[in-house]
Amino acid sequence: MNTATFEIRGWHVLVTILAFFATIIGVNVTFAVLAVQSFPGEDVRRSYLQGLNYNETLAERREQAALGWRATTELRSDNQGAALVVVVSGRDAEAISGATITGELEWPTNSQLDRALTFESQGGGRYIARLDTLTAGRWRLRARAERGADALDFESELTWPTH
Repeated sequence: MNTATFEIRGWHVLVTILAFFATIIGVNVTFAVLAVQSFPGEDVRRSYLQGLNYNETLAERREQAALGWRATTELRSDNQGAALVVVVSGRDAEAISGATITGELEWPTNSQLDRALTFESQGGGRYIARLDTLTAGRWRLRARAERGADALDFESELTWPTH
């Protein structure tokens, strides 16, 4: 009978350690590449510049609070598909008619699904934007209502479909 003995040499240890670290580095690089490709990293465009102008943003918010406008939002389904309804009211719950509303509906994790909105006045402070189809999930609305020199910036978190 031939009994061969195996002896661990220095090069065996070196190759094992190099293979181990090569595997760890390969996995880390793969995860880093996948993370960067799946999330662009910046939720708000030009966030640094917005931070520099934050005092102006605070002053504008104080002006809006003094104006007393409020906006409520709702996603609805009707025979024409999805619709976003915004109701703008004043301090004493009076309807704010004649305003122009501009906005964007954003999908928080994929900016390719974002869409600009066109609102039509329905009277009585109600404004509607038709959406045709809408991916199920949570959406963020960023909008601005303007009438003359008065304006209201508002945001809402919306879920589609509504239950």
